[in-house]
Amino acid sequence: MKTNPNSKSAMRKLIVISFLTLDGVMQAPGGKEEDTSGGFKYGGWQQPFFGDNTVSEELGKMGALLIGRKTYDIFASYWPTEGKSIETFGPFMNNITKYVASRTLKETNWQNSILLKDDVAEAVAGVKEEAGKDIYMFGSGDLCQTLMRHNLIDEYLLMIHPLALGNGKQLFQQGGPKQDFKLLKSKITQNGILVLTYKVKN
Repeated sequence: MKTNPNSKSAMRKLIVISFLTLDGVMQAPGGKEEDTSGGFKYGGWQQPFFGDNTVSEELGKMGALLIGRKTYDIFASYWPTEGKSIETFGPFMNNITKYVASRTLKETNWQNSILLKDDVAEAVAGVKEEAGKDIYMFGSGDLCQTLMRHNLIDEYLLMIHPLALGNGKQLFQQGGPKQDFKLLKSKITQNGILVLTYKVKN
């Protein structure tokens, strides 16, 4: 079925969950060696804030995950082994359907992973047109840029942490597309994290 990457009339929403610093950095929140590209030395900056349950509150709404190649490599090396015993998140991450967008990956060995090849925007648009619960995306900064340019992201759930790093990859980059948002809800956690949910208007 031919799809239109610029259409917003999909049955399923694509929702980006992003952990950010006050200066907009999204790079390597979870671990020191998660992403050291560009000489980034602050990997694992989110760890002092662990314990917030914002993401766990969203799990029941998720029908599938969408991830890029780098995020797939990180997740697939952790969740089926060390992470599988983590309460709630371990079984969830291993059992949920995962769409992996990559032109270089030949196969996926992590259970319930489906490889999206060729034109990423067209493939993601096709997945959105299928019936089911909404699709969520963690990390995958490069993939986010592609999906922004093709107007395929419906909502952002942004968790803004009270620190600034001064450098690192950003979610909203210089030269990116203009996007208009409508604030759907907001809250502040006990750890001082500002949680904002935005709908993309355009």
